[in-house]
Amino acid sequence: MSEQNPFRIISLLPGATETIAALGLTDALVGRSHECDYPPQVQNLPVCTEARINSKKDSAEIDTDIQGLVQSALNIYEVKTDVIEQLQPTHILTQDQCDVCAVSMSDLENSLAEMTGSKPQVISLKAGMLTEVWVEMKKVAQTLGVDSQAALDNLQSRVRACTQKTDELSENDKPTVVTLEWTDPLMATGNWIPELVKMAGGNPAFGVTGDPAPHLEWNSLLEADPDAIIVMPCGFDLERTREESQTLTQRPGWSQMRSIQNGKVFITDGNAYFNRPGPRLVDSLEILAEILHPDQFDYGYQGTAWEHLTMPAQVQ
Repeated sequence: MSEQNPFRIISLLPGATETIAALGLTDALVGRSHECDYPPQVQNLPVCTEARINSKKDSAEIDTDIQGLVQSALNIYEVKTDVIEQLQPTHILTQDQCDVCAVSMSDLENSLAEMTGSKPQVISLKAGMLTEVWVEMKKVAQTLGVDSQAALDNLQSRVRACTQKTDELSENDKPTVVTLEWTDPLMATGNWIPELVKMAGGNPAFGVTGDPAPHLEWNSLLEADPDAIIVMPCGFDLERTREESQTLTQRPGWSQMRSIQNGKVFITDGNAYFNRPGPRLVDSLEILAEILHPDQFDYGYQGTAWEHLTMPAQVQ
C-alpha cells in the first residue's frame, strides 16, 4: 500500500472487491464478505459477513428460506460488527442493488451505528448496466485518490473488440436467447444480462436491461421456444449449476424445445461471472459471445466458465 493511499478497505460485495483489485488496491483490503473470493489472495482476509441461509440446500429450499426471512423482516445477512471494529477500516464498500445478493446499505448503516470506534466512509454501489459499472469504477477510484483510466481503457477495449464483430451480424444471425438466473422457481435474468446478450450477438427473450430479474412461468419458456438457453444461477458455480439444471430436464415439454433438440443448452459459472457487477462482466460478455457464435469467438472459457448441459438419456 502506497503512502499516497493509506487506506484500510473492507469490501462487502464481490464485484466491489474485484473493482478494488482492478484499480491496483488489493493490498489496501483488510476485510471482505463471506462471498468475496476473487482475486484468490483476498480469501485470506478476515470475513465480515455471514449468511443466515444454507446455500447447500436446493434452489427451491433456498428460495423458501429467503422468502421466510423477508416476510419476517429479518436480514438475510449478518454483519460482524466486532470484526469490522477490530479492523478499523477507513472505507467500506457495499451495495444498494439487491437485498438478496449481498449486505444492503441499510443493514450496514444499522450495524455501524453500534460501533464505538472509528467511523469509516461508506461507498455504496448500485450498477444495473455495464455503463454504470464504468461510472462506479470511476467513483471508487476518485474517492480513493487513484486513476481509473488505464483499467477502464483495458476493459472497454475488450468490449469493443467483441462488439465490432457482433455489430456486423444480420438479425437472422442473432439467436433468440433465454438466460435463467434461478431454476426453482424459474427466473429470467435482468439488470446487465439482457444488455450483454445483445452485445454478444443475441436477442434476449425475457428481461429488461436495468430492471430486476423477472419470475418466469414454465409455459412462457415453452412458448418462447428459444434458439439457446443459458443457465446462470445467482451464487452457483459450474458444478452446482450442473446439478441444479437437471431438474429442468424433468419438466414437461423440455425435450420438445428446439434449443434442447439442437444441443443449445448451456450452463455457466454464474457466481464468478454473470452475477457480479464489476470488471469480470467483460469476461461474461466474452463468454456469451463464445457460446452464441463459436465460429467467430474462442476466448478459451469453455470447460471452466461454461459447458453444454448434458441431458439424461431419457430426455435426449
